[in-house]
Amino acid sequence: MPDETPPRSDPGLREYGSSGPTVVLLHGGPGAPGYLAPVARELAASFRVLEPLQRGSGSETLTVARHVADLRELLTSGDAPKRPALVGHSWGAMLALAFAAEHSGLVGSLVLVSCGTFDKVARRRLEANRERRVDDGLRRRMERLEREALDEDDCLARIGRLLLPAYSHDLVDHGLEFTGCDAAAYRQTWNDMLRLQAAGVYPAAFSAIDLPLLMLHGVEDPHPGALIRASLEPYVPQLEYREWNSCGHYPWLERAVREKFFSTLTDWLDRRSRSHAPV
Repeated sequence: MPDETPPRSDPGLREYGSSGPTVVLLHGGPGAPGYLAPVARELAASFRVLEPLQRGSGSETLTVARHVADLRELLTSGDAPKRPALVGHSWGAMLALAFAAEHSGLVGSLVLVSCGTFDKVARRRLEANRERRVDDGLRRRMERLEREALDEDDCLARIGRLLLPAYSHDLVDHGLEFTGCDAAAYRQTWNDMLRLQAAGVYPAAFSAIDLPLLMLHGVEDPHPGALIRASLEPYVPQLEYREWNSCGHYPWLERAVREKFFSTLTDWLDRRSRSHAPV
């Protein structure tokens, strides 16, 4: 399918593969569509893969509820797959949990890859980890970019690429296949997620999730996997946790674990799809 940025405020969809159980990939950011394409291409050998490009900024302020509603529309359309697996990365993992908390019956299983944070303790650790990895030279480059950039969307994309080494261990590929970044979508959506956490909605709402749940995390991801796991386990005790050394925020780009990541993900999804197949 064409690798094009969808119109602002209009969700888009890319499809890969033509047979097998359905997997829905949820990108992170928020507001950073397209970079999960390498994961989608790899999974397409065994699964039908849907990659929604989440709604961008526009006339309405973006909220978690808006993204959940968009995903529900996709999964209840006329030719929608029955109970697909949701595989979310970073913010996308948080969206997968938020969706399943409201619409568990529409989903077969969840995989959280490099999941985002749900409390202040984990966020403080994330900020401290990131601060240690940003040297003075990189900090000056980011500050200069923020001063000189005329377009905040382009600035967000370029900062994301500059920070890639700080979020990683040893990459086989330094490319992130963004179809474009949306700074307003990032700001609006993340602010709403923080509001919901402060109000006590998340992660408490996840206790409604009665689904197989796998969390995959890299030890060298600035997002503190152990702390994020601890914040989730009281609400989703069925959570399975796998952690890899020599791995940062993007496991499919890491030299040491790329093959392990895909084999673990594929095997787990295959087992869960067979156990939830319609009789």
